[in-house]
Amino acid sequence: MNKHSSGFVKQEVKQGVLWLTLTRTDKKNALTQTMYLELSKALQDADRDSSISAVILTGSGDSFTAGNDLHDFLAIEDLDDSAPPFEFLYTLSRLSVPLVAGVNGLSIGIGTTILLHCDLVYASSSATFALPFINLGLVPEAASSLLLPKLVGHLRASELLLLGDSFDASAALAYGLVNKVVAPEQLAVELEQVAAALASKPRAGLRAAKRLIKEQDEPVADRIEREAHIFIKALSSETARKAIAERLQRKK
Repeated sequence: MNKHSSGFVKQEVKQGVLWLTLTRTDKKNALTQTMYLELSKALQDADRDSSISAVILTGSGDSFTAGNDLHDFLAIEDLDDSAPPFEFLYTLSRLSVPLVAGVNGLSIGIGTTILLHCDLVYASSSATFALPFINLGLVPEAASSLLLPKLVGHLRASELLLLGDSFDASAALAYGLVNKVVAPEQLAVELEQVAAALASKPRAGLRAAKRLIKEQDEPVADRIEREAHIFIKALSSETARKAIAERLQRKK
């Protein structure tokens, strides 16, 4: 292990999907500066690798992540927006490869705000979520003050961010923070199925679609125009022509 490795971020590529697992189990996968650096590099490398269809992020033991390791966080000498936690958040915001989260337990602070940057989120029925920034005298991060009201509405976002109370998986599903809630023993199976489904899709198409989905508001006509340019380019690609030909052949 080199000095820039925590040993707490397991990386594995399976069938074109990068699996990132937080393995600091005894600390509920609380994130350190070194772990943030490892996650940032892994995501940046995946984004540059056209053979990667998707990234799946999950945690070991009984936690997704309990959030920042506060002792480690407070030890940052020159805290500015280039510090490892913020570099990680900038990386999340710019990611073009689809990102899937498997939430298997505690999902506190950044453990919940990460989900606002994921494209698909699956949770165990035992998962617990919280945005306790206000209780620490802090403000929301990861653009959650922007993204959460858009997702759940102003009143619900204010409840979650101003009161900081925890909520369970069924509430997260109702709020639209997760796609599906499954039994704890089924989460790994669900993630494997989603990974296989994403791996079967055209990789360039996945990334182009993600970029369009995540774009901020614009006039409808402008979005139609931008989609049209990307659609026309995609239609002329060998991947699309082959897929269409196979579909037509099946219909015969």
